[in-house]
Amino acid sequence: MKTFPLLKLALLSASAGLAFAVALGSTSGALAQTTAEQTAAQRAAYQPVFRLDGGDMTYAFGVNERGELQQLYWGERIGANDKIAPAKSAPEWASHDSSYTNTPQEYAGWGAGLYQEPALKVTFADGVRDLVLHYVTSTKPDESSVDVVLKDISRAVTVTLHYTIDPGTGVLARSATIVNNEPKPILIEQAAAAGYSLPRGEYTLNYLTGRWAGEWTLNSEPIRPGMKVLESRRGMSGFQSNPWFAIGKDDAGEEHGETWFGALAWSGSWRIAFDKDTLDKVRITGGFNPFDFGYPLKRGEQLETPIFYTGYSHQGYGGASRLLAKFTLAHVLPQAPNPKPRPVIYNSWEATEMNVSEAGQIALAEKAASLGIDRFVMDDGWFGKRKTDHAGLGDWYVDPDKFPHGLKPLIDKVHALKMDFGLWVEPEMVNPDSDLYRKHPEWVLNFPGRPRNEQRTQMVLNLARPDVRAYVFGFLDKLLSENDISFLKWDYNRSWSEPGWDQMPPDEQKKVYVEFIRNLYSILAELRQKHPGVEIESCSSGGGRVELGILRYTDEVWPSDNTDPLDRLTQQDGFTRAYPVQIMLSWVTDSPHWLNNRATSLTYRMLVSMEGSLGIGANLNNWTAEDFSTAKRLIAAYHGVQKTITQGDLYRLISPTNGSEFTATEMVAADKSQAVFFAYVHSTNEGRGFPVLQLKGLDPAATYTLKSIEGKTAPDTPTEASGAWWMNHGIDLMLRGDFQGAAFSLDKK
Repeated sequence: MKTFPLLKLALLSASAGLAFAVALGSTSGALAQTTAEQTAAQRAAYQPVFRLDGGDMTYAFGVNERGELQQLYWGERIGANDKIAPAKSAPEWASHDSSYTNTPQEYAGWGAGLYQEPALKVTFADGVRDLVLHYVTSTKPDESSVDVVLKDISRAVTVTLHYTIDPGTGVLARSATIVNNEPKPILIEQAAAAGYSLPRGEYTLNYLTGRWAGEWTLNSEPIRPGMKVLESRRGMSGFQSNPWFAIGKDDAGEEHGETWFGALAWSGSWRIAFDKDTLDKVRITGGFNPFDFGYPLKRGEQLETPIFYTGYSHQGYGGASRLLAKFTLAHVLPQAPNPKPRPVIYNSWEATEMNVSEAGQIALAEKAASLGIDRFVMDDGWFGKRKTDHAGLGDWYVDPDKFPHGLKPLIDKVHALKMDFGLWVEPEMVNPDSDLYRKHPEWVLNFPGRPRNEQRTQMVLNLARPDVRAYVFGFLDKLLSENDISFLKWDYNRSWSEPGWDQMPPDEQKKVYVEFIRNLYSILAELRQKHPGVEIESCSSGGGRVELGILRYTDEVWPSDNTDPLDRLTQQDGFTRAYPVQIMLSWVTDSPHWLNNRATSLTYRMLVSMEGSLGIGANLNNWTAEDFSTAKRLIAAYHGVQKTITQGDLYRLISPTNGSEFTATEMVAADKSQAVFFAYVHSTNEGRGFPVLQLKGLDPAATYTLKSIEGKTAPDTPTEASGAWWMNHGIDLMLRGDFQGAAFSLDKK
């Protein structure tokens, strides 16, 4: 877990100088050198309070009179001298809801009558399934972090909770390390990264759902009594839900109101539960998905959970998304804290699909270079016996029929055209029709004697196996060592099925859910260390594997196979709620679009894609001279404002959701020196014009010069005016028709 300089981390004690600790590894299971009466007395005297401050947020928790770690405050920053009272357990509510279940614990074990979602559930070797975690001690690994150790009341199971806060955004990173010091193994059946609580109130939950070609749908609903679960059981983060949420209080909106947000950093099966309990408090618990989960720990072994990031904004959902985007750029991405803007790419897929050849790719590269493209990417079809998607996956050698002299002539030509070179790979998959599968059918996820399900005529290699891990790293390392490749488009085109691991004993096979992802991360990390110039994209039939776990190792993501520009406006609106524009690849493809058969102009398609990290995926062999001229002009304009677009503060001036005929977004540079805004109309009716746009985030006292990238304003619009004028008076755009777009920049004088 990365650490960040801490703005303030305080440990406040109700009784200074009095320490309380218990043994961490007692084999007898008894508390070391203390009686129950002494323990209770010490707890009553020593109830530490932990306070973390960063950005505009304060997070506080403490030890209550029973020794449980209890959340005390999570919200807008409070005064430095404000006292936070020691924790006090919540009272029982009748005989059906005990004090233990009503108390908002930081990390609750399942036991002692807990009826809420537990953070940790275990089975001991003797069949006992009761786990009650009490505070032991705390340490500060550095100025930004605190680690708090909990232990079961009688068994030698400890949990270390890790906390790190970012001073700039207040984003809090939490995770847990679970250690078994019992003489016999234990089985972990449920393990969360963290638990959070919100006090009584009315809240609205925002979350993202989707399907293939329909990702990033924003959903909004009141949090009602009972449990709401977001999850993936697919072995990947998945399309159906994304591990992100934003919760608004009362009437919170896009730019106003209290908002809490969170994102789970895990690329495998995950789960986030939202539980409004019987006393109207909201509990949020996220981590490994407990479905089909079982992780045994022998004596001395440990399990580390994913990281669960959370934060707070009093500037609504827009403020929340800007904070999380800033944090991701500065602390998560491989090039953090200063990731460079992404190269404008050309990808050959739609032009050639798998019918690639040296001559055909060179011809496309020459056309791409004439547009001002920075990176040329050859997609699927270059390896093995890959003529269709029915064969070749797993055989990662250059097809000698298509490239008789290897990849070097193509790569040299691309470099001579002043572009760098990228390549498509799908390392975790195999076709049954491949040399690899014929040699190693045991390498796929499978249950012996059961059918092996194929999706897209392929199966999933069991990356948890050390031999599979070695093979995947080996061929990628060889490919990068022998060729001057700057970029890998890392694809992943199906969900898991038959998640067996017959190399392991039956009671350890469910560890596959964790070990697979750990090995994925380790391969990516090792490749980046050995080949530091290589950048990587996470793709999974579009947006099937996008979250903060994979983003520690990849520079960008492919949000959807659906590149229809009208659909993309809604998808980009949803995507940027959770993730920065910087990582969002946006391609311009052909018209009419293959999915919706919708015809749109090249200018409209270009403008929509310029709202992300721009790419061209169209078949350039079919473009006219006018197409080339339009694209070249807009790519040049994009290069001039790209950093503001991809790394600036994003404001959703008009959201395309809920059937809106209009869309408008604005990006403002961190130093407010530049702003770029885009506007679109779906279809105007009855002669009505586009709404007057009141911009946001500018320096009100500064003078800004307006420049058109594409489009016109009303005749009386000034070319220079103050930030206050642009924000308060606003801009009247001349934008009418069907599928029309406009883009402008504002530069501070």
